[in-house]
Amino acid sequence: MTDPAGGDAELIAASLEEPERFAALFDRHAPAIHQYVARRLGRDAADDVTAETFLTAFRIRDRFDPARAGVRPWLYGIAAKQIGRHRRREVQALKLLARTGHDPVADSWTDSADDRLAAEAAARPLAGALARLSAGDRHVLLLFAWADLGYQEIAEALGIPVGTVRSRLNRARRKLRTAAGSDGAADGPLIEARIHEGDPA
Repeated sequence: MTDPAGGDAELIAASLEEPERFAALFDRHAPAIHQYVARRLGRDAADDVTAETFLTAFRIRDRFDPARAGVRPWLYGIAAKQIGRHRRREVQALKLLARTGHDPVADSWTDSADDRLAAEAAARPLAGALARLSAGDRHVLLLFAWADLGYQEIAEALGIPVGTVRSRLNRARRKLRTAAGSDGAADGPLIEARIHEGDPA
């Protein structure tokens, strides 16, 4: 995804002389980062982690290299590092979801009780499988499925080669498919059908 009109990279450059310009970057991207973090750590942690993400981004904005990475991957990479500091909380939330089948963030995405029940039934085995993934595999999978980043953007966000993104995503998909069985449960809102897509790049 390219920068929106008004250029994110230009905003970062301008904020070096006029720090208040960075607020526009927050306004553009904080809602998506917040939703992503909420899905991974729960709503209670999302405010803090989103704030930490943008505070870190502001502090290191002079190191942003628009030739190397887009702003979205850069921000999601910072968020991934912040989430990594909360790994225990994420695994606990996934284990709770595996036990109860209740995903409070996905609730707002389902319009009917029937859809919600089907989603919760699909969520249980997938949440357990997500909790068992390595942190690296989980970062790659969820940046792809929930943050809607492509392979190259994930590589830029995490500072890893695209080949590593591919192998981690393939390994995570295999594990989730095994957990979901052959009934297609992986198509629920927990991971969404995007885990079955090919390379979006």
